[in-house]
Amino acid sequence: MGAGAWGTALAKVLADAGNGVRLWARNPERAAEINRTHCNPGYLDVPLPASIRATGDCAEALDGACTVLLAVPSQTLRANLTEWAPYLGHDTTLVSVAKGIELDTLMRMSQVVVQVTGADAARVAVVTGPNLASEVAAEQPAATVVACSDSGRAVALQRALSTGYFRPYTNADVIGAEIGGACKNVIALASGMAAGAGLGENTAAAIITRGLAEIMRLGIALGAKPATLAGLAGIGDLVATCMSPRSRNRSFGERLGQGGTMEAAMAATGGHVAEGVTSCRSVLALSASYDVEMPLTEAVHGVCHKGLSVEDAVALLLGRSTKPE
Repeated sequence: MGAGAWGTALAKVLADAGNGVRLWARNPERAAEINRTHCNPGYLDVPLPASIRATGDCAEALDGACTVLLAVPSQTLRANLTEWAPYLGHDTTLVSVAKGIELDTLMRMSQVVVQVTGADAARVAVVTGPNLASEVAAEQPAATVVACSDSGRAVALQRALSTGYFRPYTNADVIGAEIGGACKNVIALASGMAAGAGLGENTAAAIITRGLAEIMRLGIALGAKPATLAGLAGIGDLVATCMSPRSRNRSFGERLGQGGTMEAAMAATGGHVAEGVTSCRSVLALSASYDVEMPLTEAVHGVCHKGLSVEDAVALLLGRSTKPE
């Protein structure tokens, strides 16, 4: 459900693994174009399997579906799910692939799914990891995490996503998988800002390492397992998003680091606000509610929402009192 870059890439993975796939697009004209040309221009420049059937009708897309992947932005998931809920089967596996914390409620995406649909939490899975959509669609080797408290559903989804180029690992720690995915976008903004300001590899390594430290503090406070955040859903996703020029969050931060405005950064990255710009608000609020210190997240929030310059943010971080690692 969602024909953006990641939704389309996952539809391709599922089709390549031998599954029947319907792809819902908000725009019916885009769905018709996908069916006619077997590609999704503007999102992914790769041919798509002819077995993928696109539609702009959510009822048609969801009719009889045993597994539904929710591939819309985190802040729009609730509204979309409210519309889709009447068409979901009573035992359908619901899979969140969005990475974020809902602004008003500070809920993780799986919690939003449970609240809106009334589904048992064991029916809700999360797919997350170092998965840049363009590379997955190009069939470059990648690994991901399928997190679900129901081991049977996790294994079924793992099999449905397994191809020669895409390797899923199961994990029961849904909290850890979601916290890693939500927070890494914020740290990627910081990494991009540093690169844009002309700072080098030492700075990048420090941001990634200290960023992981604050992600782990928040995750553990919420009940995540440290091993999850030391794996693909944590450090793996963090490294990919912080280092890749294909990462919208890193690219957005880089524009800000070069002295650009939020509007200019949006224009340079396709006219959209990077997910981390919104996530830093909800992640910071969530960390405050658990009394968890997240200085990098606070610095990114200051730059994106409080008018703080990147130079001043760096000075504030370096001026913090020294402490043991």
